[in-house]
Amino acid sequence: MTTFTFSLELADKVKQIAIEAGEKIMKIYDQDFTIYDKSDSSPLTEADLAAHHHIVDGLKAISSLPILSEESADIPWSERKTWVRYWLVDPLDGTKEFIKKNGEFTVNIALIEYGEPTFGVVHAPAINKTFVGQKGVGAYSEVNGLKTNIKAKPHTGNEKWKIVGSRSHQSPEINKILDSLGGEHELVAMGSSLKLCLVASGEAHMYPRVGPTSEWDTGAAHAVALGAGAKVTVLDVNKPLDADASPLRYNQKDSVLNPYFLVSC
Repeated sequence: MTTFTFSLELADKVKQIAIEAGEKIMKIYDQDFTIYDKSDSSPLTEADLAAHHHIVDGLKAISSLPILSEESADIPWSERKTWVRYWLVDPLDGTKEFIKKNGEFTVNIALIEYGEPTFGVVHAPAINKTFVGQKGVGAYSEVNGLKTNIKAKPHTGNEKWKIVGSRSHQSPEINKILDSLGGEHELVAMGSSLKLCLVASGEAHMYPRVGPTSEWDTGAAHAVALGAGAKVTVLDVNKPLDADASPLRYNQKDSVLNPYFLVSC
C-alpha cells in the first residue's frame, strides 16, 4: 500500500486547486446565458467539466490516491470497495444556484479515510468565500485572503432555534422535527454544501436533510463541520433527535446516495 502523509502543504495545495477550479467556473458563469440543462453542451456542463478536469489533474499531480467525482461516478463498486483512502469531488455543487445566478454554488474536495471525511475544502467562487476543515484540528473560513477560525455553536437557553431549511415549503418530516424542538425557530436558507457550513460556522444550530443527496454533495462540508466541532449523523425521522444516531459514512455500499442526515452540535 502506498504511504500517504497529510500535511499543511498538501492542504494548501488542495485549497488552491479548488480556487482555480472556481476561476474556471466563473469565466463561464459570468457569460450571458439563459436556458440550458445538464444533458447538453450548455454553460452548466461546460463549467462542470472544466472544473472536474482541473481538479482531477491537480489532485493526480500531488497524490496517487484514487478520485471519485460526480463527473466520473461510473467506477464500479468492486473497485471502490477496496479503497481505504481517496479524494471525493463535486466540481460544481448547486446546479439550481448556478442557473439562478445567486452565487450559492461551490467546488467541493474531500479526503475520505476509512469511510470518514477527514479533510475538506468548500469554495464558493461567486462570493469569493472558502471553508476549510480538518477533523480533530479545526476549521476556518477565508474571504479575500483573510482567515477566520470557525466553531459550531450548540443551542442554549431560550434562544431562537436557527434551522437551515428550504426557501420553499417544508416537508412533513421537517415540520415534525421543528415541532419536536420546542420554542421559536427561524429558517436560514442557503444553497448547495454551504448549508452544512452554516452549522460549522455557528450561524445555525442544525441542518436536518430529508431529501436526496449523493456522497460528493456532502463530503467536503462534512469535513468542515467535523473540524468545527459539529457532527453529521444518520437521521431517522421516526426517532427523537437525541437518540444514539450513527455517524454518516462514505463508500460503504454500492450506491453513492446518502441516507437522511442531521448536522448539529
